[in-house]
Amino acid sequence: MNAALQPVETRIAQRLAEGAAALGLCLSAHEQERLLGFLATLTRWNRRYNLTAVRDPLEMVARHLLDSLAIQPFLFGDSLLDLGTGAGLPGLPLAIINPQCQFWLLDSNGKKVRFVRQAVVELGLENVEPVQSRIETYQPGRKFSTIVSRAVAAEEILRAPTAQLLAHPGRVLLMRGRDAGAGLDASSLPGAVAQVHRLSVPFLDASRHLIELRSD
Repeated sequence: MNAALQPVETRIAQRLAEGAAALGLCLSAHEQERLLGFLATLTRWNRRYNLTAVRDPLEMVARHLLDSLAIQPFLFGDSLLDLGTGAGLPGLPLAIINPQCQFWLLDSNGKKVRFVRQAVVELGLENVEPVQSRIETYQPGRKFSTIVSRAVAAEEILRAPTAQLLAHPGRVLLMRGRDAGAGLDASSLPGAVAQVHRLSVPFLDASRHLIELRSD
């Protein structure tokens, strides 16, 4: 059957499977099902609550799912804090394929945190804790081995009390469209070594980079 004539659900599933394989990820049937379930929930909520500007579920596969999964090789340790998670990105896709790790998904927007909570319930994710709080006032009483942000400006993350939240050793991962590593002031993370990685996201014709700050 011509791909354009296939049901959209089939095309979405195929694109996810092909994209994950291109990233070197071997998704189980259960993980694939959960990722598709997350996408369906996001699509449904997005019609009413405008959680993301991307409307086409097929486009969401690359821009949201595969873009999130592209940083999988850089995760460190067993606890991850997603700052400014928005609609659960990249935290929820990563939590789905890393059930052995615990994830905290933080955002100050109540509407978006309610969506994340609903997605966690619908997907049966026991390793995710949604948190509504501002980054500046968040006091979890613990540290995290990986801190990641996809939507918050790198400068804002580094001005926030990130050092107090990061375990040692630990990693801060800042997802960016263009290479924003030049001139980055990481003095708030004493001793951290910065490295910029170019990400290749399948089916996404856009520049993607990851700023990795390693505190060893």
